[in-house]
Amino acid sequence: MEATVARTGTEGKTWGGGNQPLGVSYGKLMMWFFILSDALTFSGFLAAYGFARFKFADSWPIADEVFNHFPFLHGVDAPMYYVALMTFILIFSSVTMVLAVDAGHQMKKSKVTLYMLLTIIGGVIFLGSQAWEWKNFINGTYGAVQTKGGNILQFVDSEGERVALDAFVTAAPRDRVQQERSNGLWFTDEPDLPRFTIEDVQRGFLANPDLYVRTQELTETGEKVVLTRQSSITKLNNDAVGIVEGANLHENEYGNPLFGDFFFFITGFHGFHVLTGVLINIIIFFNVLLGTYERRGSYEMVEKVGLYWHFVDLVWVFVFTFFYLV
Repeated sequence: MEATVARTGTEGKTWGGGNQPLGVSYGKLMMWFFILSDALTFSGFLAAYGFARFKFADSWPIADEVFNHFPFLHGVDAPMYYVALMTFILIFSSVTMVLAVDAGHQMKKSKVTLYMLLTIIGGVIFLGSQAWEWKNFINGTYGAVQTKGGNILQFVDSEGERVALDAFVTAAPRDRVQQERSNGLWFTDEPDLPRFTIEDVQRGFLANPDLYVRTQELTETGEKVVLTRQSSITKLNNDAVGIVEGANLHENEYGNPLFGDFFFFITGFHGFHVLTGVLINIIIFFNVLLGTYERRGSYEMVEKVGLYWHFVDLVWVFVFTFFYLV
């Protein structure tokens, strides 16, 4: 029995199939779905970071003191300069992607090739810059002392400027041997031995009367609390239990360890997205060179990967704001 469908004045065109919502192709629509789901993922991560930041607001590291390196300017305090440069490079790559998409609409292969190449170069520079930033974060600059409660004690001079452990600590001779699988407990390798011991730090601190201890707690004005000379000596002698140089997933010399956990996870997750985008852009770039999209008569694939690239750039704006500016 044949089904009968009631038709209106539009002769069934609305429900006849073959329609594209808002004139968007299937591929672009699926890309928008992916972007929406990924945006919710990043939103959850940044919301978790915000809650942790709010809970430990009185001990959160100061971004200007953590991200103050610049290539080839060793020892120069350049807070946020390099991160700002990274951000500019990534945003500029988004501009070149827009130009590539526009050139694709005009079917200009040479311009699409040029702008896609510039976009790839921008992405590679950003990834290299992020790797360099990670290296400095992991290696650390000044070093610090950890207390029994897991808090961080840093060292400053009479002017309030940070002082590195290397500047006043000298390692004393010792017979401590690093444990390896052949002679260690439970047949596991021991991490690298710290360069200094607590005794070395205490001795060097006493020998330099212009040094003070600075805690990770913040004042109402957002500055870290600096103890008096006598309180510094007492704190160092009674509470210090270990040396911290650099940062990892368990501890960091900058302050609350949760900062390092969120930094590695969120910036690493974003970096993975950038790496994926660069690889996809390279594939699209070679397809452009081979004339694939010229033969198809459309550069829509460039537009679809451009949507992803703009999303990655937009996410970095929020990551930059949360980690570096707020």
